[in-house]
Amino acid sequence: MTAPPVTTAVVSGGRWAGRARGLALRLWAVPVVVALWETAARSVESVYFPPPSAILARLRELWFSGPPARLFLSDAALADFLPSLGHLFGGWALACLGGISLGVAIGRSRTLAGYVDPLIEFGRAIPPPTLIPLFIVLFKADTRMQLATIVYGVIWPVLVNSVDGARYVDRLHIETARVFGLSRGELLFRVILPAAAPKIFAGLRLSLSLALILMVVAELVGSATSGIGYELIYTQQNFDLPGMWGTIALLGVLGFLLNSSFLVVERRTLAWHRRAGRRS
Repeated sequence: MTAPPVTTAVVSGGRWAGRARGLALRLWAVPVVVALWETAARSVESVYFPPPSAILARLRELWFSGPPARLFLSDAALADFLPSLGHLFGGWALACLGGISLGVAIGRSRTLAGYVDPLIEFGRAIPPPTLIPLFIVLFKADTRMQLATIVYGVIWPVLVNSVDGARYVDRLHIETARVFGLSRGELLFRVILPAAAPKIFAGLRLSLSLALILMVVAELVGSATSGIGYELIYTQQNFDLPGMWGTIALLGVLGFLLNSSFLVVERRTLAWHRRAGRRS
């Protein structure tokens, strides 16, 4: 007697159940830490360290008290999230485009690398917040200043990883491509970029977390009426400590979601690289 076939729904359900168990195993420490924090905050009873329950209530009031049709986003959330995310992704995209383009060019040219390597080491050693006064003079305290701050701080990990990835492409792959008569463009897109992709993605992942940090730093200085960074300093100035802690928690959750989403894209994009590694 043959066993009945396993349906697609059963396989899919088992896969989702496995993912849910894996997520629970990774996040088990979160409720434990929150419970300890709640207990400690209630025992200390300090106005500067409100319990997570008070922070969560204020967080919901500030950001997630809207109608279900808007995914419960409040008016303040719509006013603050959109410009902040626009600055974050706009600056990150510009930095990634420039960093990858320059990095691949530098990595494939020893002559160019000899000229610009000292400049790269000099530039990446300068903390981006120290240049905010210069960016304010050049661009005024507006969106351009915020984008300049994010781009300057984010471009370095992308640039350095792109240089390393393009520089150490297997020479045998390059020679084989030339034997088959690939043009420069085909060599770039079929050999160099795929070989450098793991390094490039490592720089992109690191740069995304830096973009979130620099978004807040830039908005603390250059945002007058909107943005998550503006809301953070507004709650501080008005001694709204649950709101301040709630905004900080929101940034942590946003960072977690951005990193998790990027990992999904990275795994799917570089699936061929993992398969090749297992075969070798």
